[in-house]
Amino acid sequence: MPPIVNHLKTSMERTGKEYKDVHEWIDGDPAKKAERHDITKISEYGKMIEEKYGKEAHQEYIQHLHDDIKAKFNHIQHDLEKTISDTLAYFGVK
Repeated sequence: MPPIVNHLKTSMERTGKEYKDVHEWIDGDPAKKAERHDITKISEYGKMIEEKYGKEAHQEYIQHLHDDIKAKFNHIQHDLEKTISDTLAYFGVK
């Protein structure tokens, strides 16, 4: 998943603001990182973020999760393609 600095950069490009507090809240505490990426809590956490930082920050929270999901699945797809290629090569099929 993208590091916080990447999230800050993309937020800045999208909105003109980094939303550092939001991204650090999501990724900053390793013990809570998985919990804060839990998509079943978008409503709960989104409401909390909107109340604390505003509507645009709520959108950046959702965008952060979107970016992380996209990065994770791209990584999985890459790994899968490499595994298939390696397996085919192992069996002489290429």
